[in-house]
Amino acid sequence: MTYHEGHKSHRSGWLRAAVLGANDGIVSTASLIIGVAAANVSQEYILLTGLAGLVAGAMSMAAGEYVSVSSQSDSENADLEQEQQALDKYFELEKAELAKIYQDRGLTEELSFTVAEQLMEHDALAAHARDEIGIVEGARAKPIQAAFFSGLAFTVGAFMPLLATLFSSLNLIITTVAISSLLFLALLGALASHAGGASKLKGSLRVTFWGALAMVLTALIGSAFGVIA
Repeated sequence: MTYHEGHKSHRSGWLRAAVLGANDGIVSTASLIIGVAAANVSQEYILLTGLAGLVAGAMSMAAGEYVSVSSQSDSENADLEQEQQALDKYFELEKAELAKIYQDRGLTEELSFTVAEQLMEHDALAAHARDEIGIVEGARAKPIQAAFFSGLAFTVGAFMPLLATLFSSLNLIITTVAISSLLFLALLGALASHAGGASKLKGSLRVTFWGALAMVLTALIGSAFGVIA
C-alpha cells in the first residue's frame, strides 16, 4: 500500500509569477480600457490603447520578475558560496553547528551528531543549505522561469478584456469589459487557490475586490478628463 500526500508548496515559484502576471494583465488592461472609454474616445483608439498596454505590460512584468528573482538567486548563490568556504575551512565546527540545529528541534545530542555526520557525508553543502540557511533545491529562485510565466500570464490575462472590447459596441464597452473582467478575475482567483490548495471562495473574492476598485478609480479619472475635453 502506497501513501502519498499531495503537497502544493513546490509550486510557489511559478504559481506566484503566473497568478501575479494574469491578475495584473486583467486588472491593468481592463482598467486602462475603462478609463479611456470613459473619456469618450473612439473604439479604435480604445483597442489601440489596450493593445499597447498589453505589450508594454507583458514586457514590464517579464523584465521585473527576471530582475527581482535574479537578485534573490544572487543572494542564494552568495550564501552557498560562503557556506562552502566555511565547510572547507571549519568542517568539524560546521558539523557541530548542524548538530546544534537538530538538538534545538528535539533530537538528543548523540543522535544529532549522528544525523549531522551522515548527512554531511552524503552532501554537506545541501544539508547546511537546507537546515542552516533555509535554501531547498526544489524551491530555489529561477529567474527565467519566473519571467516566462509572468510575461505569458500577463499576455493571456490582458487579452481577455481586449476581446471583450473587440466584440462590444462602443456604448457598452465599459459595462462589458467590467463585468467580463470581474468574472475572469473570480475564475483566476479560484483556479490559483485550487492549485495552491487554498479556499477558492477566498481567492476569488480577494482578487475581484481589488480589480473592481482599480476599474472604478480609472473610470472616475477617465470621466473627469472626458468632461474637461
